[in-house]
Amino acid sequence: MDLRSFYKGKKVLVTGHTGFKGSWLSWYLLDLGANVVGYSKSPVDYRGNHFNLTKLKDQMASYEGNTLDFAKFESVIKTEKPEIVLHLAAQPIVNISYEDPVETFQSNAMGTIHLLEIMRKTDFIKTGVFITSDKCYENQEWLWPYRETETLGGHDPYSASKAMAEIAISAYYRSYFKKTGAGVASARAGNVIGGGDFAKDRIIPDIVQAIDDNRPVVLRNPQAVRPWQHVLDVARGYLSLGMHCHLDPVKHSTPYNLAPQGVLNKHNVLYITEKFIEVIGKGEFKIDQASGKFHEANLLRLDPSKAMEFLKWAPTFSPDETVAFTADWYGDFLKSKENLASVTLKQIKHYQDLSAKVSL
Repeated sequence: MDLRSFYKGKKVLVTGHTGFKGSWLSWYLLDLGANVVGYSKSPVDYRGNHFNLTKLKDQMASYEGNTLDFAKFESVIKTEKPEIVLHLAAQPIVNISYEDPVETFQSNAMGTIHLLEIMRKTDFIKTGVFITSDKCYENQEWLWPYRETETLGGHDPYSASKAMAEIAISAYYRSYFKKTGAGVASARAGNVIGGGDFAKDRIIPDIVQAIDDNRPVVLRNPQAVRPWQHVLDVARGYLSLGMHCHLDPVKHSTPYNLAPQGVLNKHNVLYITEKFIEVIGKGEFKIDQASGKFHEANLLRLDPSKAMEFLKWAPTFSPDETVAFTADWYGDFLKSKENLASVTLKQIKHYQDLSAKVSL
């Protein structure tokens, strides 16, 4: 079954729909014909926000609230009765986790537990896909990629909070959902880039802001290797996991890595920066490793073999294509802040045409 056939007409709740990934995922679902509901805190708008810029609120049922407000969260879910939940609501920035660890642990761990508990108390949610992170692993700075069976852990509050969420997801599934037949899976993706990301301390938004300010972007950790991928590749992975987990919860209620494979899985910050500046045709950078206040991992790679085998998923884009597709969106943004919903939908449709040609 393809994604459009599966999601068309289904009611899907996306938590964190006002964030970068959540907004793109919601647009993707809308294009597939799903009945999309969102629950999230108000949009964070440091220097722009994809949810606001694309006027997504006008296209779906959008509830403003915190996953830590259990009563409100439960009330919205009981009112809307979604069949599938894609849980993206989180505090997503490593550096912010150092500055506010309590809020990070609460949002990422307890927010997840609240949704699991609401699922436990209802019978209409058949599938929950929980978005955690590649950083949930105890990072040993290994040369080889991490598999889903590796030890969980975290040097920083963000990473540890995602490991905690993973442990809770596994415990709830084995204690409750395995008996009831509901599907519960987690997705661990690497560094996601794409148009419309304006968060603090992320390389592409930092470059775009520097271009807008007519100054060089500062690279704190230029040699850091990450599993870079486009937001639409990751969104398709989340949707594929949701579909497979719904159709066969016993087989797919497990964690899945979503990442590029092999040689495509070892590009550093400097490479991505140079490639983005080259494609967009403007911008400069300078390196100041002393500007990094907090610990950052230098090497982190994921093994996506399981997703490739069981979900039949692999990234459509190479790293260079990922950067080029991202630069195209920001190129339109820098020219004009209008019609960005059309730009987004055009990219989604073009991406779907390309991904349909990828076979595993």
